[in-house]
Amino acid sequence: MADKTVDQLPRRTYEKELLRLQTELVKLQEWVRAEGARLIVVFEGRDAAGKGGTIQRVTQYLNPRLARIVALPKPTGRERTQWYFQRYVEHLPAAGEIVLFDRSWYNRAGVEHVMGFCTQEEYQRFLRQCPIFERMLVEDGIVLRKYWFSVSDAVQQERFRRRLEDPLRRWKLSPMDLESIIHWEEYSRAKDTMFVHTDIPEAPWYVVESDDKRRARLNMIAHLLASVPYQNVPPPVLELPEPPPSTGYERPPRDLQTYVPDHSATL
Repeated sequence: MADKTVDQLPRRTYEKELLRLQTELVKLQEWVRAEGARLIVVFEGRDAAGKGGTIQRVTQYLNPRLARIVALPKPTGRERTQWYFQRYVEHLPAAGEIVLFDRSWYNRAGVEHVMGFCTQEEYQRFLRQCPIFERMLVEDGIVLRKYWFSVSDAVQQERFRRRLEDPLRRWKLSPMDLESIIHWEEYSRAKDTMFVHTDIPEAPWYVVESDDKRRARLNMIAHLLASVPYQNVPPPVLELPEPPPSTGYERPPRDLQTYVPDHSATL
């Protein structure tokens, strides 16, 4: 892929619009809860394309009881013998829930296929079954949105370098991530084939250009909000009660409890 030059969105502009969109996400969550709707958002794309950071911004102010992130590890020996979609089904939302898949069943069309973790027969079966599976979800009333985060090879490698040098983000970089550099074209072909089979009218793919993470986050969230016909649900009226009069309670002496040392006093 040719290198891209993208001007980074100014931080002040980004933070102001992000807060506005996050406020709308809270309204979306309340509508999902009130209506008993079920929403799935699938995040896919290249390694270091910005999926995780976007998910963090989406969920930052949401109720974790209503909005869940699903990021499954590699399948166990038992799960490998199941129907491929089976372990994902148990994580689907119930009424009033939002589920965000940080990678999803599309692992089979990407890393499993490119790195040889599945057979050709399993891969072809996935391409046949996936559109059927997703049509079943939509037919049952689930709102399904699928986002592919697209990043150029030059930007991806630069992000890998920063992760390698940053002790706080070093854990994000795995040997499998580095393999994606070597297999860039194979992953590109796999993605193109995946789109041919799974970009269906009932559940289309939406591509997010993510060389600038700030723009990618705003664009993805704005599109999600625009694509779901949510409405503002008035919150319940709450009033703080007056504290009752004291009944003579006395706090136990401090020396009967163990306190965390005051580390801040040493700064």
